[in-house]
Amino acid sequence: MMPMREHSPESSRQDTCRGYTLTMAKKQRENISPDLIDRLLDDWRHERPDLDASAMSVVGRILHLGRLLETAANECLRGTSISYTDLDVLATLRRSGAPYQLTPTALRKSVLLTSGAMTACLNRLERRDLISRNAVHGDRRSLAAALTTKGLKLIDKVIAIRFEQARQVVEILSGSERTELARLLRKLRLSLPS
Repeated sequence: MMPMREHSPESSRQDTCRGYTLTMAKKQRENISPDLIDRLLDDWRHERPDLDASAMSVVGRILHLGRLLETAANECLRGTSISYTDLDVLATLRRSGAPYQLTPTALRKSVLLTSGAMTACLNRLERRDLISRNAVHGDRRSLAAALTTKGLKLIDKVIAIRFEQARQVVEILSGSERTELARLLRKLRLSLPS
């Protein structure tokens, strides 16, 4: 991979970077350095110039950010005694409102877990007395999960930690940048199958 040429901040010349154009002055003003995805795209432009890998500048970053953000979320939860998956289920029950109870089917619609993973998570949370399982309308075949008092106290404490960690992640962006990024990500998400 060739190193990028350096330009002075006042330069209006553009660096073609083997296929895409960036105004170096603007790039330096915004303090944006090439990242892993830029390097991967550069490699592909060099090795397979016949392919258009430009969509990976978005998709690759979304995938990479997803991994980094999930790792950071798990790290911030380390001292709370619950995993990110546990948090997701407890938070879903909490935001459902009193009596903080949902069927496994309703839970699965709000979290990204398979049926088997959901069952394992619910069993783990029940063993820790963070949820209880109750028959829905007397039907023992359908057990709803409900937050216990202990589960409610824990999720109220932990969700504040999680939201603060998320705030710190995006604080590099201005309010208008966050709004625009959220709008674009929503547009992309809604274009894909559920």
